[in-house]
Amino acid sequence: MTLWIGVSLALAVLIIVSRYSLPIGMGAAALVLGVFTLPPAGIGTALWRTFGNPSVLLLAFVVGVIPLIGGVLEESGGIDRLVTNLRIGVRPFLAFAPALLGMLPMPGGALLSAPLVERGAPDVPADVKAAANVWFRHAFLLVYPLSTSLIASAQIAALGLYTAILYLMPAFLFVIGLGYLFLLRRAHGRASYSERFSGKDLAIPLGIILAAPALDLALKKGISLPYPEIGTAVGVTASLGFGVWYARTRLPQLAVIYRRMRPHYYAGIIFSMFFFLNVFAASGAPTRIAALSLPPLALCGGLGFVLGLITGRIQAPISIVVPIYLATHGAMSAAAFAVTYFAIYLGYLITPIHPCVSVSLAYFKTTMPAFLRQMAVPVAIALVADLVVAGFVL
Repeated sequence: MTLWIGVSLALAVLIIVSRYSLPIGMGAAALVLGVFTLPPAGIGTALWRTFGNPSVLLLAFVVGVIPLIGGVLEESGGIDRLVTNLRIGVRPFLAFAPALLGMLPMPGGALLSAPLVERGAPDVPADVKAAANVWFRHAFLLVYPLSTSLIASAQIAALGLYTAILYLMPAFLFVIGLGYLFLLRRAHGRASYSERFSGKDLAIPLGIILAAPALDLALKKGISLPYPEIGTAVGVTASLGFGVWYARTRLPQLAVIYRRMRPHYYAGIIFSMFFFLNVFAASGAPTRIAALSLPPLALCGGLGFVLGLITGRIQAPISIVVPIYLATHGAMSAAAFAVTYFAIYLGYLITPIHPCVSVSLAYFKTTMPAFLRQMAVPVAIALVADLVVAGFVL
C-alpha cells in the first residue's frame, strides 16, 4: 500500500511541478518516491548512481552546451541571416524557417521563429501560421542528433542514438507529409526579401549547426570510445567554438548568453531524470506495475500519448513509460522505442501546456480552438497510424 501511495504522490508532483520547472519536478518526484519506498541509504545510492556515472555527467554537459550554441548564433544574428538567405517559396519557408530554429533549444524559441514566419508568409491565415510554427518547429525532435529530448530518451531505453533515429525516420517523414497536406497547401503568396542573397551568411551558420552531429558520428564510427557520449561532447564543444569564432563573442557577451540561455537548466533535466529513474528502479515499483500486465499497446501508445498531453514534455513521460516497459516486457527494441516516443511526441505537440503553443497563439493573435482545428486532424491521423504500427511491433 505504501508503494502505491508513494508512486501516486510522486506522479502527481511530477505532473504539477514540471509544468513550471522540469528539473525541480523530476527531482522532487524522485525524493517523494524515495521517502515512501527506500531507506535514506537507498536514496544516497540513487544519487551516487546519478552523479557518479560518467555517461550521465557527459550527457548533462552535452545538453548544457547545445543551448549555448543557439545563443551565440542568435546573439550574432547568424540564425536570422541563415533563414533570411533561404530563398525559397512560401510553403517550404513555412516549414524550414521554424524547423531550422527548432534544431537548437532556445527559451521562448517559438517567439524567435514566429516573426520569420510572419515576414516570409504575410498573406497566410493566422491560425495556419501558428499551427505551422508549432508543427514544423518540432519536427526535427524526431531525428535531429542534437535534440536533447531524443538524446536522453535513447539513453534511457539503452539504444544507440543513431539506431533510434533510423527507426524514427518514417515518423519524421510522415509528419512532414501531414504538415504539407493539412497546413502548407493552404499557404499562398510570395515571400519578399529586402536584403541581397549571401551564400556566406547561409553556409557558415548552417555549418556551425551541423558540425556537432557530423563530428559526433565520425568519432563514434571511427574510434572505439570508452563512453559514446564523448563523441557528442567533442562535437558540441567544437560547434560552440566555431560559433564563438564566427560571432567574435567575448567573455562578457558569453556571460550574458549564459544567463539568457540557462544551460544549467538543461543539464539539470538530465541529472533529475536519471535520479528519478534510479529511485524508480530501486523502489520496486517497476516490478509491481509489471504484475498488473498492462498491454504494451496501452502502455506505449495510449499512456505515452496521455502523459505527453498532460505534462507538455517528452522526457518526463519517457522516464515513466520506458522503465515500466523494461520491467514488464524485457529489453525495448528500437521499433518499440520509436512508436512510444512518437506517441508521447504527438501528445506534447498539441497540448496547451506546451509553451510554444501558447506563445504562438499570442503572437499570431489567434485562438486555441482555431489552432486545434488545424492540428487535430493531422495529429489524430498520426496517432492512429502509430497505434497501428505499434500493434505489429509491440
